[in-house]
Amino acid sequence: MERVIQSRLERVKKKRFRKRLFRLFLLTVLIIVGTGSFFAAKLFGALSKGHDDLGKSKWREAQVEIKKDPFTILLIGSDQLTSDTEKKESWRPDVLLVAAINPKTNSMKLVSIPRDTYVEIANTPGHKDKINASAWYGTKNGAGDVKNTIETVQNFLHVPIDYYAKVNFKGFMDAVDTLGGVDVNVPFYFSTQNHLGQSLKFNPGPQHLNGEQALAYVRMRKKDPMNDHGRNKRQQEVIAALLERMLSTQGLAKFTEVTEVVGENFSYSFKPSDFPSLLATYNKVKKNMETIQLKTYGEKRKSGGRSVWFEICSDSERKRVSRILQQQIEYVPKEDMKQSDAYTSEGKNGTR
Repeated sequence: MERVIQSRLERVKKKRFRKRLFRLFLLTVLIIVGTGSFFAAKLFGALSKGHDDLGKSKWREAQVEIKKDPFTILLIGSDQLTSDTEKKESWRPDVLLVAAINPKTNSMKLVSIPRDTYVEIANTPGHKDKINASAWYGTKNGAGDVKNTIETVQNFLHVPIDYYAKVNFKGFMDAVDTLGGVDVNVPFYFSTQNHLGQSLKFNPGPQHLNGEQALAYVRMRKKDPMNDHGRNKRQQEVIAALLERMLSTQGLAKFTEVTEVVGENFSYSFKPSDFPSLLATYNKVKKNMETIQLKTYGEKRKSGGRSVWFEICSDSERKRVSRILQQQIEYVPKEDMKQSDAYTSEGKNGTR
């Protein structure tokens, strides 16, 4: 009899223990879900600040989906310190980098466009100028600064630009600092000035840079033997290092903090919900990434009644790079690339 009673008591205790364990498990799940929802809401709120939905490229019949379709992103670096100064003063794209990504082949091709490249500006009656003036023309003609920059790049490379991401000086520096800096391999010794006019020195070899140093590192060009092309290489190096930091355990843990810190100094056109897919895609394609150099040469041409130094890209070079990008994103253009005297050394504006 005592054994029966004891057995019943043990069963009751086990049931109570299982109930307590289930309640504890349920509470834990609720805490995790609740915390996750809090951070998700916080993250979405931070990301929504810079969201700028431009819709699909007019070169596309339908909007591409980042998760499955090949696509392009134009990375724009503004030459202004903050979003406030961008509104007060006309900003210029100091960095223009096209990334063509194919999730099907897990590959990416990068093309940097030198800021002084001589191009035909979109939404103008055939006006030709440096490509970094495209934002100013967009503000002037009502097309919009970012939109006009995108359309100028589209016309120049003859490929659709599906999305863009733009950051100014402060947004870039804050992102680098929040992620703990970036590691680079400085190719040669040089001294330059930061955005405040203060002198900075860079010694050759591996270096760990904070936000202020990284900005000065990617902006210097006059002391680089390769000029704009050398600067473009350093820009790509820092962007890759920054993305590596973002994908690290530390970086993922600070992702929400990064988006909050960058705030209004960062804008983009893809959906906030696409960020995880973008990071996951980059993680897959980073080992199959190729940089395509856009070959240009320096030449003085008349502009506004004075001689200005431009970087000239020939039509044949444009076609070469365009074909590479078109194949990468599996894009077939409806029309042939428009030829322009902006891309020849003997054009009516040339002074060779």
